[in-house]
Amino acid sequence: MKKKMFATVLIGTIIASMATGAYGATKLQEIKAYLNAGISLKVDGNPSKLQDSNGNPVLPITYNHTTYLPVRAVSDVLGVAVNYDSKTDTVHLGERIEGVAITSQFNSVYHTKDPDSTVYKGKDYKEVFYDDGLPDRPSGFMLFPKGQYQTLSLQIAAINEPIQQLTIKDSDKNIILKRVASIAPDDGLMTIEVDIGGVDSIYVSGDVKKGGQVFVPLTTSYYK
Repeated sequence: MKKKMFATVLIGTIIASMATGAYGATKLQEIKAYLNAGISLKVDGNPSKLQDSNGNPVLPITYNHTTYLPVRAVSDVLGVAVNYDSKTDTVHLGERIEGVAITSQFNSVYHTKDPDSTVYKGKDYKEVFYDDGLPDRPSGFMLFPKGQYQTLSLQIAAINEPIQQLTIKDSDKNIILKRVASIAPDDGLMTIEVDIGGVDSIYVSGDVKKGGQVFVPLTTSYYK
């Protein structure tokens, strides 16, 4: 429902809350338009407020009898990813064709490139999250998609002992995006897909028993 509505809204949407400095002067055309405070927005029947990335209210613009909405504010309301590529002057909405590996900005004490830890069932994944702690423990890590992607495709394997209550959560809003009751060693390398449209930071966590390890290949887990 949200994606269908988003496609409709885009017909009359302009780019706002994005740096116009990236545009060359020849690409800009001066117009006379009006901020329209008289227009309200409802999503699935519920009133919604348009805000910029700092939480400040933004208004629709009316120009030549057409109303334009700020794309970033609308995408935030609908939970649809939006990102601006300044190199190509391109706005990316929703899921991308090419995946982006989650290695970018990944930070954990269990982040390793050691060949002794990056191989799973004969394949070397080069760069992984490998939690080989000794006692019963919670195991987890943070991801930072920054609202730029629509889908997280996370690969994960349990070694020797199951991973219990794997939870993928919107860390800022404390909302559970996905929960898997158990991942067994016999399940092999599982791929879990999660809708992360509009999500800035994610916490992935699960419970591991003594003697168990968590294996997450960072090169084949990706955002889209």
